[in-house]
Amino acid sequence: MSGALVLVATPIGNLGELSPRAVDALGSADVIACEDTRRTGRLLEHAGVARPRLLIVNDHTEAAATRTVLGALDDGRTVVVVTDAGTPGISDPGERLVRAAVSAGHQVSVVAGPSAAIAALVVSGLPTGRFVFEGFLPRKGSGRAERLEALASERRTIVLYEAPHRVAATIGDLARALGDDRRVVLVRELTKLHEEVWRGSLGDAITHLAEVAPRGEYVLVLAGAPEAAPPTRDDIESALRVQLGAGVDRKTAVADVARSLGVPKRAVYDVSLGVRL
Repeated sequence: MSGALVLVATPIGNLGELSPRAVDALGSADVIACEDTRRTGRLLEHAGVARPRLLIVNDHTEAAATRTVLGALDDGRTVVVVTDAGTPGISDPGERLVRAAVSAGHQVSVVAGPSAAIAALVVSGLPTGRFVFEGFLPRKGSGRAERLEALASERRTIVLYEAPHRVAATIGDLARALGDDRRVVLVRELTKLHEEVWRGSLGDAITHLAEVAPRGEYVLVLAGAPEAAPPTRDDIESALRVQLGAGVDRKTAVADVARSLGVPKRAVYDVSLGVRL
């Protein structure tokens, strides 16, 4: 017998988001892997589902819990995975369970539903055609600095998660790395009574957060980096003079400058004809 691992998305705030299919999946589970048994217990009570075996799977227990889950799947049982809110595996436990179940040849399926990242993105008003989800930034050190540097040139809309007690510091770091004028949307308490969507610049966001007491998990939606202005003839000529002045032959200099500035070789070659050292 082969068991089944079922990822079930749960409400990010409003319990009315729990779908009938999610209720059916919860009711058919032999085991429910969850972050917090109390929160999941309240969800099951709301759904009118008898409480099956609950297995705690969080950042600290996921490695050990994976062995238990695989054992249940090997016995032909159905294991449902939920997190405190949203879709399992998105900045929450679940990814490791899925990878292990797939490697062991077990069936994996999903009951789709709420996701804070997608909900915040579509309500932000920023471009949704291409976006990148960054989850939580590293809290400190070179990892955080490197990620911020990469985001500075990211052209797609950026979606981040942040805790309320760290959101002001993160906004400050983003302003320094991306510029005070970069557009940002701060979204919190999605689907709840006190849902808030704040829009402005990173510079204005620093002032805003200094005036309020941040509460609830935040989703930060940032505009992508603006397109760089195309290089001018003077830019091309300056780059060529550096190359030629260093003793690089004209053909190589043209190829190097075309590649570095992202312009056609023919255009660089035409400019090179007028360069005299």
